[in-house]
Amino acid sequence: QVQLVESGGGLVQPGGSLRLSCATSGFTFSAFAMRWYRQAPGKVRELVAQLANNGGSTNYADSVKGRFTISGDNAKNTLYLQMNSLKPEDTAVYYCNAARGIYSYYPPLHSWGQGTQVTVSS
Repeated sequence: QVQLVESGGGLVQPGGSLRLSCATSGFTFSAFAMRWYRQAPGKVRELVAQLANNGGSTNYADSVKGRFTISGDNAKNTLYLQMNSLKPEDTAVYYCNAARGIYSYYPPLHSWGQGTQVTVSS
């Protein structure tokens, strides 16, 4: 059974930093592209960052490029998102998921976890 458990969110001031974690089990972590999504209340879920299969290339939404860094630890089956220079518009619930490849036509494979709340406010 696949499990995705997000953690590391919290309340931070604009310009601050957080590191999110996604602990996974039930699938071969390194064989899949891994993704971070976020969703604000009343808004659609959007793709924020992606790590290619076997920890290859990365790509980011324009809104977070240069501020966020996605990485993974195959030994721990854990995905990370380092978030720097946070802005109020980054406020959302953050979720992780997997895909069979890096292209956008590959949908997320698993049921959504509970996510972790990130609030950026002064």
